[in-house]
Amino acid sequence: FIREGGGCSSDPCSKSEMAPEEVAFLVRIAAKLGVRSVKLTGGEPLLYNGIEEVVRMISSIDSVRDVSMTTNGVLLSEWAQTLAKAGLKRVNVSLDTLSKEKYKRITGKDALERVIEGVDAALKAELKPVKLNMVLLRGINVSELGSMIEFSRARRGSILQVIELVPSGSLTLEEYHVDPSFVERMLKEKSTKVVVRKMQRRKKFFLDGGGEVEVVRPVHNSEFCASCNRLRITSDGKLKPCLMRNDNLVDVLTPLRQGASEKDIEKLFVEAVNKRSPYYH
Repeated sequence: FIREGGGCSSDPCSKSEMAPEEVAFLVRIAAKLGVRSVKLTGGEPLLYNGIEEVVRMISSIDSVRDVSMTTNGVLLSEWAQTLAKAGLKRVNVSLDTLSKEKYKRITGKDALERVIEGVDAALKAELKPVKLNMVLLRGINVSELGSMIEFSRARRGSILQVIELVPSGSLTLEEYHVDPSFVERMLKEKSTKVVVRKMQRRKKFFLDGGGEVEVVRPVHNSEFCASCNRLRITSDGKLKPCLMRNDNLVDVLTPLRQGASEKDIEKLFVEAVNKRSPYYH
């Protein structure tokens, strides 16, 4: 669920939010330590004042080979060409339903048509593959799986990602959670080939007649953790070693603003990596 609300109008947006130069500096440190792929997420990254500058600076780092973004897609039609020229390689778009009513229920916005326009604009801008993130929700969108597959299949260069709901404060896992095992069984019957990716042991299904569907199963999945190599930086400048935890964050923005050396910041990255441990095991 990625709502459109929020945003900022000053630069930087707030004292606690990183400026574009600070984002780029931290990515340069990460790249020096071996990071080669960067994904900009949110919140909603297209509301960040300076997003084009961030993409341009990050993509200009020699050792960074891939810069991508996860977006709710509402503003994507306005930004796709600009960000592609700035160096963005591909996008993930949150699209849980093709029903206007359900979309408004899920996100609080009547913006489905704008999101679909954003998907098509991203494809036109060659931000491929465009991954369509569909979070499975019991009683809301499970019945739409077939239509979502056809929607993606009709848009060459897109991939449907079926994602298991992860617990959050505002949603009870029991109420909306769906075990995606049945999706994998159904897709296997319709596929000419199934590939297990190294990253988080995700299964990718190549469908008979064309189209790709990838299933993301993070909950109670030890394989998801075993092959995870991701390190997140929050908008207020904290390194987050694990998607599922907030009790082991490492603050890098405060030391950076207090004049810490590049070596000091590198040590904080190493500290964060050393805090990594499987959440599900």
